[in-house]
Amino acid sequence: MKRSIIYLALISIPFVFACNQSNKSSADSAEKSDSVTNQTCYASSFEKDSAAMIVKTYSSGRVKGSLLIKYGSKPENNGLIEGNFKGDTLYVNYRFNTGGDTTNVFTNPLAFLKKDGKLIMGVGQIETTLGRSYFVKGKPINYVAGKFTFNEVNCK
Repeated sequence: MKRSIIYLALISIPFVFACNQSNKSSADSAEKSDSVTNQTCYASSFEKDSAAMIVKTYSSGRVKGSLLIKYGSKPENNGLIEGNFKGDTLYVNYRFNTGGDTTNVFTNPLAFLKKDGKLIMGVGQIETTLGRSYFVKGKPINYVAGKFTFNEVNCK
């Protein structure tokens, strides 16, 4: 009896492995089929501060890119954005480093209102739960108080 259980367990290992491989390959093929449909570059400045952003839109609707914010008197923030559009608003998570520090990675949510070909960065109340920051539900995001209005520029 014990031998038959052992044989059954040994025989089932290749099947389990094969099933896991097919799931991985279907996920890989879905990732490969999600191609970039549009890439837009933006730039903005406010007093002594400036920012540059690259937004890549994928066929799945996902948005990825990069954002660099240079402050006049503070270290710059440089990192990646990832999110999606909901209506005319782009919601992203911004993972960035500050200054030359590459050991600490910070993550903040950002929201951009798309209006007249521009992206207007909003300001909203953020809270953190279990190490994840997000905009507080029910609290509006203010697009008038934001520093940066990003204009489309040629990508270099």
